[in-house]
Amino acid sequence: MRMLTALSDLIVPIDCGGCGRTGTRWCDRCNTRIRDAPIELTPRIDVGVPVWALGRYRAPFATSVLAMKEHRRSDLAVPIGDALAAMLGTLAQWSELPDARHLNLVPAPTRTLAARRRGGDTVTAFARVAAARLGPGVSVTPLLHTAGSARDSMGLDARHRASNMSGAIRIRAIPSGLHDRPFVLVDDVLTTGATAAESVRILAAHGISILCAAVVAGA
Repeated sequence: MRMLTALSDLIVPIDCGGCGRTGTRWCDRCNTRIRDAPIELTPRIDVGVPVWALGRYRAPFATSVLAMKEHRRSDLAVPIGDALAAMLGTLAQWSELPDARHLNLVPAPTRTLAARRRGGDTVTAFARVAAARLGPGVSVTPLLHTAGSARDSMGLDARHRASNMSGAIRIRAIPSGLHDRPFVLVDDVLTTGATAAESVRILAAHGISILCAAVVAGA
């Protein structure tokens, strides 16, 4: 078994998804950094609710997200999800989240083609890990999806991102009994705030009130 593991490591080298250190998929240093106190963001586009991040868009926050999205590092959903759960616990201690029996995490919408290329919806993946860590009162509720007409927003400025997202985010059928529950919007990276703002607006138009947005990295 050890021989097979060593051979596998030669073919597919193991490295830390946060800093690239060899010999481990997620090192203790990155684990400590990603679980630091959350920071509040002030995006260029007003999201309409407070926005909190695990950290700024640099290692290990950005690199772990990119590893999940571009290199199919699905194993990183666990440390990211654990850190997200810790952040939500901290926000509850800071009274940024209510003391409620239930909490619903709404993943930000992902383009279908992008999710297929990445091997799945990465935001939903780490949101589910966070929900499992926080207990049975926390659920992941995928209410949003992106219309096929929406372009990839990489490289667009704030004005064009907002224009690209306007009308591009759609809502699925809302299960009964959810409107009175607290909701948190979850995403991987917040750049200008365009996607988060449109998501909050669409949800509010259908009676879903978002308390805050929680993201891995703030650009």
